[in-house]
Amino acid sequence: MPQLSVIVHGPNAQGHLAALLDSLAAHPLPDAEVIVAAVGDWARETAEGHTPETIVVPLPDGTGDAAARAAGAARASGRWLHFVHAKDGLPAGAPRLIAERTAELDTTDGPDPVDVLLFDHVTTTWQAAARPSPDGRRLAAAGRAARPLDEAADLLRLAPLLGNRALRAAFWHAHEELLATDDEPRAAHAALLHAGRIACLDQTAYDHRVLRPESLPPRAPGDRLALVDRYESLLPLTRDRRAVHAVLYDLMVRDLVTTFAREDLPEDVAREFFRRASLAAVRWRPEGHRRPPGLDGVRHALLEEDAYTRYRALQAANRARRAARTAVRARRRRLGAKVRDHQYRRALNRPVDPDLAVFAAYWNRGVACNPAAIAAKLAELAPRVHPVWVVTRRNAALLPPGTDHVIPGTRRYWETLATAKYLTNNVNFPNAVVKRPDAVHLQTHHGTPLKRMGLDQRDHPAAAQGMDFAALLARVDKWDYSLSANSHTTRMWERAYPSRYTSLDYGYPRNDVYYTAGAADVRAARERLGIAPGQTAVLYAPTHRDYEAGFTPRLDLAALADRLGEHTVLLVRAHYFYGGAASPPYGPRRSGRIVDVSAYDPVEELCLAADALVTDYSSIMFDYANLDRPIVIHADDWETYRTTRGVYFDLMADHPGQVARTQEELAEIFRSGAWRDANAAKARAAFRRRFCEYDDGRAAERVVRRVFLGEPEEALPPILPIEDRTPAPPPEEATA
Repeated sequence: MPQLSVIVHGPNAQGHLAALLDSLAAHPLPDAEVIVAAVGDWARETAEGHTPETIVVPLPDGTGDAAARAAGAARASGRWLHFVHAKDGLPAGAPRLIAERTAELDTTDGPDPVDVLLFDHVTTTWQAAARPSPDGRRLAAAGRAARPLDEAADLLRLAPLLGNRALRAAFWHAHEELLATDDEPRAAHAALLHAGRIACLDQTAYDHRVLRPESLPPRAPGDRLALVDRYESLLPLTRDRRAVHAVLYDLMVRDLVTTFAREDLPEDVAREFFRRASLAAVRWRPEGHRRPPGLDGVRHALLEEDAYTRYRALQAANRARRAARTAVRARRRRLGAKVRDHQYRRALNRPVDPDLAVFAAYWNRGVACNPAAIAAKLAELAPRVHPVWVVTRRNAALLPPGTDHVIPGTRRYWETLATAKYLTNNVNFPNAVVKRPDAVHLQTHHGTPLKRMGLDQRDHPAAAQGMDFAALLARVDKWDYSLSANSHTTRMWERAYPSRYTSLDYGYPRNDVYYTAGAADVRAARERLGIAPGQTAVLYAPTHRDYEAGFTPRLDLAALADRLGEHTVLLVRAHYFYGGAASPPYGPRRSGRIVDVSAYDPVEELCLAADALVTDYSSIMFDYANLDRPIVIHADDWETYRTTRGVYFDLMADHPGQVARTQEELAEIFRSGAWRDANAAKARAAFRRRFCEYDDGRAAERVVRRVFLGEPEEALPPILPIEDRTPAPPPEEATA
């Protein structure tokens, strides 16, 4: 009996079935079977091209989704079933993730088994691929513990797809008649409402494809009434389940109001829809229910009162107000843009100030990264050059005291950019910034590339996210210098950002501290973080995933901390892309041996304090390797990441220490001591030699002397061979 039966069902809509079956064939799983309930000749012919690995169940044209699912399930022998529509997709490795999680549930189940496993998904449209869903945070918040829906009613708010949930086969067969409907959202909700217990997997394991509406058969106006029927059939299942009933009621009212507002229904259908929606809203309203505040509350009240005419009047008034506000804002923007453009053009006619330098980092977050290290060295070697930082109004209050700065969009901002001799950034300046012939633009970057960047993102739309590549190249053409930490990076920048800039193979200035810091600096960093002497500090720093909506820890941090023991503290740092919402959803900023350091700056201090690094695909691994301390890669979704984001080399083969594919493997690497054994040290040494090539503690000095002081290449400090470098001492030596 296989662990998982992947049941692909439906017609070969627009030819997408072939890609789905090809992806399954490319990543076969011994403990899974693939069954295709093929509707129509095209689907059957496509599926038969993948036999004998695939079981084909041919069905006549016009067979509905419910019947196709039933036919596939009848041939399935797996313990768990995953229904995948033939138009949809599966990220690489998705069946493996589902099979492993369900196997884990099977081994931990008691007398009350888990019936449904929920997981995250992405959405692909005819316009863009693999857009992240908003479900990740809710799945992460639910945690890994299985529970009844009544204890986690918010899970009803997940996208109602059968593809983002796996069903225990015994549960499916016991409730097959209740789940047999062509209305997929109804079936998806019904599965949760009938389930005994539910578990979650906060990883992406499904790609929901939305076909262009104009390519589908037109819907009859009266079909919209089926939405009311859906909820009228589901809400009786929530009697005496107060929390579940309240959530499902909210979903119903939201869907009814949204459909009525957005659908251009004929007048007679609109009136009937509104009447029936009103009856349902009154009939199923929970006791003590409070309407939402503001305009939504007014809409709900009008719906419950069956006030069709007043609702239409409210819609018309709101449209008129929105149109008027939009027109006013547009006029203000045009006027403001003209004024700013005039001021900037006037400033561009002034002479360039040879002693003025502009610095920015991470989209104007503040003093950080390579620009910060360069500015510090500049103050030491060329104090005549005045630095001005570009920082957002929100982050200005966090600047070090006395930092001269400008706020983007202000008059002084444009005047400073227009007249500065030096412009340094670890990302790009805005498109509107003009490259003056006698100004110098220094691009420092902010990491060594594992993932594909620049033009190399064109084949990975989930990463590109609608990027304007022509505008990107126009920004790149303004660079005079591009900074690099190793020859791999130099080659990748030249490929991803082709232009005439000069590559500075000097190392990353932000990494100088790893060679200039001493034992006292290491001790001070640990004291600031509250790490007690003798504790092992493990820095966990996962990267951003383009196919996920927010930071969702890929580890059960509390369980990992327990496995590692009381002498280990986890420092958890979310990627900066997640901003103020970065804090992992496991509780307070410090909970026992787990410390949220997402907002802690600088990150270099965290690295100095840590005995080891755990990351997935973050460029922090290349920086941390300078310290010659243990690194463990947690690569639970490597296949998905490699496929959706694109990579420049195989991290599984060229890793910096040890690799774990599951949380259990990660815990065992630490418990067994493999994280710092001879094999890990050997892999780390090869990794350091390749990727820490130019980092020797004097990168900032080389940059300042070459770019700001104009010294020739031969006069710069030579790069110290890696075997002659002495990084900051590890904590066990620094605190001895």
